[in-house]
Amino acid sequence: MSDTLLPFAFARDNQVALDGPRLILGPAATTLGLREAQRRLGASEPPQVTEMDQRGFEATLARLYQDAHAEAAEATTQEVFFDLEDDGAQARQRELLEEPSEAPVIQLVNRLLRRAVVSGASDLHVEPHEKGLRVRMRVDGFLHPVMDRPDIPVRRVVSRLKVMAGLDIAETRLPQDGRIALSLGGRMIDTRVSSLPGHYGERIVLRILDRSAGLMPLNQLGLSDRQQALLERMSALPNGIILATGPTGAGKTTTLYSLLQLADHGSRNIVTVEDPIEYDLPGVSQSQINADIGMTFAAGLRATLRQDPDVILVGEIRDGETASVAAQAALTGHLVFSSLHANSSIGAVVRLRDLGLDNFLIAASLRGVIAQRLLRRLCPDCAQPTAPSDSEAALFRRHGLTAPGTLYRATGCEACNGSGYSGRLGIFEMAEISEEIRIAIDAGANETELRGMALGASESLIGQGLLAVSHGQTSLTEALRVVGDVA
Repeated sequence: MSDTLLPFAFARDNQVALDGPRLILGPAATTLGLREAQRRLGASEPPQVTEMDQRGFEATLARLYQDAHAEAAEATTQEVFFDLEDDGAQARQRELLEEPSEAPVIQLVNRLLRRAVVSGASDLHVEPHEKGLRVRMRVDGFLHPVMDRPDIPVRRVVSRLKVMAGLDIAETRLPQDGRIALSLGGRMIDTRVSSLPGHYGERIVLRILDRSAGLMPLNQLGLSDRQQALLERMSALPNGIILATGPTGAGKTTTLYSLLQLADHGSRNIVTVEDPIEYDLPGVSQSQINADIGMTFAAGLRATLRQDPDVILVGEIRDGETASVAAQAALTGHLVFSSLHANSSIGAVVRLRDLGLDNFLIAASLRGVIAQRLLRRLCPDCAQPTAPSDSEAALFRRHGLTAPGTLYRATGCEACNGSGYSGRLGIFEMAEISEEIRIAIDAGANETELRGMALGASESLIGQGLLAVSHGQTSLTEALRVVGDVA
């Protein structure tokens, strides 16, 4: 198919694309584009013409040219050779599907970024070492090698990334943070860049955020019917704090955004304070944190309170000041969504105490906590059924669950690149702060006591993980790796 494809920039600018015998037209298709498409097709039968709106045309472009570039991306380490060409460039939004005849360093960086985006990677690691440069990308929570070459001019690759991110290339002794705005066939990709000085050069880590990926409805997050009903009930509350907890990359932001979708009834004023703004939310006022000029979470939250909000999303509660302002906002009639680093739902109460909030303030403002993790989903092509061993069956019984008759183990095949897993699913532990729990928090009850009141055996993270194992969605090894064997 790639032999008949028009050059990407030409197809994009003239709103004309070829998909085999099909002629795809955007809303602003040009005569020049039509003539070139006809020339490429030759004098055969008239083409099948499909007209699309702008969004549909951009999505089709992305699909066509991602497929065409996938093979090239796989061959990154063999295709690019280096010379002494200048690799300077101006900071601008870059289209990753274009194939410019630029310096080899620029070609290499573009292909690495394109491969990471097409592969659905959440992070790209560029790591100088004693023998050259290693590049890895994180897919489904695991780092996979992309290339490791001794012949690459490491400093020039790092400088190229720093130029793209608007960082100071002359400063190599201090950490720096920036961002790169990218697009991939109409998909808007926001990339956060972090540089860290090391023994063999600066290490660069890029966090990749697909801002046009769209938000997931609750029924696609992996929630049970009971959990969906609980979230819908909490999002309809007039005031209080609802927290999402979990480690970095557990999907907390996705859950909070889904809650915002539930809370947005058109009659509510919804304001967010985020770092960074990961998705564009229509009808929602979103503000970006900038600590360098004093725009912290606490300062942003205080400012939003003067914007007559009904619902406030605070990206993260990191310190006592932000926690205190969020609690005061909840007590004055606002519904506050936020994330917090804690190991479990009830652990959020302990964490808020650690940040300096008084028990009576936590009890009065907290309405619910969602703890979540992401488990790798078993590859449907190679999952191997086996009977559970005695120790595995005992594990299920110890957590109040019936041991399944069949467990599935990861084996690995070509479809999943030998990992045994394909994609991820979420598991959720939800604690609704009832009147009984509120009284216990105010009385200073510890985490063990609160957990016994809030959660049943199968409602904990390990219980939810074991249920996913029982349903054949993941392996027992994966569930224990992520949540551990804890009560």
